[in-house]
Amino acid sequence: MIQGCTSDAGKTTIVAALCRILLRRGIKVAPFKPQNMALNSAVTSDTGEIGRAQAMQATAAGIAPHTDFNPVLLKPSSDCRAQVIIQGKSIGNLDAVDYHAYKQTAKKAVFESWGRLKNQYEWVIVEGAGSPAEVNLRAADIANMGFAEEADCPVWLVADIDRGGVFAHFVGTLACLSPSEHARITGFIINRFRGDLSLLQSGIDWLEQKTGKPVIAVVPYLHGLDIAAEDAVPRSAGNGGAFKIVIATLPHISNHTDFDPLRRIAGVDCSYATPNQPLPAADLLIIPGSKNTRGDLAWLRRQGWDKQIEKHLRFGGKVIGICGGYQMLGQTIADPLGLEGEAGDSKGLGWLPIATSLEQDKQLRNLSGQLLANGETVAGYEIHHGETQILDSTAIPLIKYADEHDGVITDQVLGCYLHGLFDSSETLKSLLAWAGHQVAEVVDHQQLLEQEINRLSDALDQAIDWEKARQAGLIM
Repeated sequence: MIQGCTSDAGKTTIVAALCRILLRRGIKVAPFKPQNMALNSAVTSDTGEIGRAQAMQATAAGIAPHTDFNPVLLKPSSDCRAQVIIQGKSIGNLDAVDYHAYKQTAKKAVFESWGRLKNQYEWVIVEGAGSPAEVNLRAADIANMGFAEEADCPVWLVADIDRGGVFAHFVGTLACLSPSEHARITGFIINRFRGDLSLLQSGIDWLEQKTGKPVIAVVPYLHGLDIAAEDAVPRSAGNGGAFKIVIATLPHISNHTDFDPLRRIAGVDCSYATPNQPLPAADLLIIPGSKNTRGDLAWLRRQGWDKQIEKHLRFGGKVIGICGGYQMLGQTIADPLGLEGEAGDSKGLGWLPIATSLEQDKQLRNLSGQLLANGETVAGYEIHHGETQILDSTAIPLIKYADEHDGVITDQVLGCYLHGLFDSSETLKSLLAWAGHQVAEVVDHQQLLEQEINRLSDALDQAIDWEKARQAGLIM
């Protein structure tokens, strides 16, 4: 199990790299994260929902994503409330106190999935959540040491030296653990190191002597590593291209990884709008998905962004809405069951002839079809409660699947439910052309992911002291 001294220490990428390293050695391996809190999610081969990071780790392991890889997923809809996904399916929304009481039920699902994976794979690489030093969350823990103790697996602890204070992170974390948990940590990984390793050696010697635990690897800082963080929105600064794309940064933005392909296009400046600031001037505005669509729409209006979108369109700009953003662009959004917040109706932005009602059953499916405008192949996935009705019989759909349509397109506004819309190179070119920008070549999304996973795995493979790793539990 890989645990971290802090969030964003590098647990996700270390697990992915270990999965690829073991795959290269001919070992059947799977990733596993007992409990995840994230708004970036993916649809699995068994039509469930897991954290997008675990889907990426499955790619690193050379297998299709499955709900057992992330049996508990929490998708926050407010600071104190989240939708709870158990083995791929939503069981409803719980506040923090109610979820704490629900943990014993969640734990059962965690160990059911764990048992199946142990029977199917030679190795399972487990990822913790946050930090095991969060003593206020120790009771009924299923995310870190609570899981490790019951599953009886060794733990490697990761810290990010780029943040500073790496030795304090390790020693301080150990100080927060019980004696049995302390003993369960069999090694350290220092992540994102820059500079001359010889200058770090005295610190490594001190840490090993003080704790009695080995430093298994010092992983170098990989400049420009293009593997999405588990849930953090990329920094807002653009990249200086002439064609400007701005993505509205909603409070409960979900699946912002949809827009990673846009940030990789030469000549395109793609940035995230800063909350509490006016929307920057742009050629294309994008309204992303949201875990609280009506709440985020109200927030958007309080920012004054609705009026700025209206001005943007009046001056000839283009707008794209994905999933919740698509719903916002319509006439009305109804949430009669209070699935995302307080029950009620909201007036949409009014730029597309659609009306949406949030229903109990969640749509979870992988899809492929064609852009109706030119027949380009599109593929992606849907994750939403919304049932959307087209109000105008003359409206032009965006995508055709085998027996249905998705989305609406006008001269200036388009929207649909499909996450991953920009992953196809040809589709991306077509949509940019509609928005007013011709591009000859774009990065192949899947090829880049493979390239970056291999780059990361090469670095970790070289950094690991394999003799120490075997002594610390990784026996191959």
